[in-house]
Amino acid sequence: MTVSSDATSRRDSGADGSALPAAGRDGKDAALVQAMFDRVAPRYDLANACLSLGQDAHWRRVTASAARPQGVRALDVAAGPGNVAVELMAQGADEVVALDLSLAMLREGARRGHTGITWVNGDAGRLPFGDATFDVVTISFGLRNVPDPPRALAEFARVTRPGGRVVVCEFAAPTFGPLRTVYTRYLVALLPQLARVVSSAPTAYRYLADSILAWPDRRRVADWLEDAGYGEVQVKDLAGGIVAVHRGWRH
Repeated sequence: MTVSSDATSRRDSGADGSALPAAGRDGKDAALVQAMFDRVAPRYDLANACLSLGQDAHWRRVTASAARPQGVRALDVAAGPGNVAVELMAQGADEVVALDLSLAMLREGARRGHTGITWVNGDAGRLPFGDATFDVVTISFGLRNVPDPPRALAEFARVTRPGGRVVVCEFAAPTFGPLRTVYTRYLVALLPQLARVVSSAPTAYRYLADSILAWPDRRRVADWLEDAGYGEVQVKDLAGGIVAVHRGWRH
């Protein structure tokens, strides 16, 4: 596995001086995303569990279940240390390829010794696989970190066999107004403070909050999936709409 050495441009920085990616789609630098996730890798699972109030494991189980992984060859993009990949195997996948831009994340997953998972360092926008290679492609809380989400989804469609599936699990705006207000206040005020206690790179969670707030609505994501070549797109809301799981079928 190799890591790109492309030059980066500073857009924002945390208290430790580390550069952060742009929160929205415009100007997002893949190398900054990679470096940020390298920094959070050591305590990634602990931070996610604490900051999601223990819900992240459930969200990933739902993602894997939506993929209908029994007997398939699956690709999990932005796999991190492989939590969804492990769940796909547990739910019956024959093989899972876990791809991530962060080498530190992949090393963290690989050292855990899971069987049936191949770890690949790669870019979601330029997948190193042939056409129609996989029955299922999943991405969990990673699409908003990609510089060009529509391009990445087109790549997902390219490597998905006809009749195969894609599942996108991502943060969303709560559908209930009062919950949306409380959630926004949590993201802006409380989450970055909690991250100081549980994360190995707490300033990265300021980016997390900003990127969630900048993320488009469910309809836009569904449109991207349809434009990429997936049909029958369905959306399932979790936790009152804090998370949205999109599923589509390859034409």
